[in-house]
Amino acid sequence: VQLQASGGGLVQPGGSLTLSCAASGFTLDYYAIGWFRQAPGKEREAVSCINSSDGDTYYADSVKGRFAISRDNAKNTGYLQMNSLKPEDTAVYYCAALYYCSDYGPLQSANDYWGQGTLVTVSS
Repeated sequence: VQLQASGGGLVQPGGSLTLSCAASGFTLDYYAIGWFRQAPGKEREAVSCINSSDGDTYYADSVKGRFAISRDNAKNTGYLQMNSLKPEDTAVYYCAALYYCSDYGPLQSANDYWGQGTLVTVSS
């Protein structure tokens, strides 16, 4: 059972990146997908999430209008399209298979799966 996050890298301010979260060993279709990030010296924060059943989404205020979450259940993969990136978006980004995505953010449980992080650096 594994979640593999990928797609991070170095990008200039204003640029774009797409992160992927590929699941293996289990069916991602049964879970909400969440993206979190942790910047140096800061606590981990929820960035976005998406349900499987109804496709409802949540975005943190700091990324609304710039980030877009999606999923392809046939590929067992989730995505986070990040546009208009800012230096403050620099962080390690983590994906997770979660219980549910609510209007107020991801709802976690003891049965969640977490991937390893992928580093996003926004700098000129």
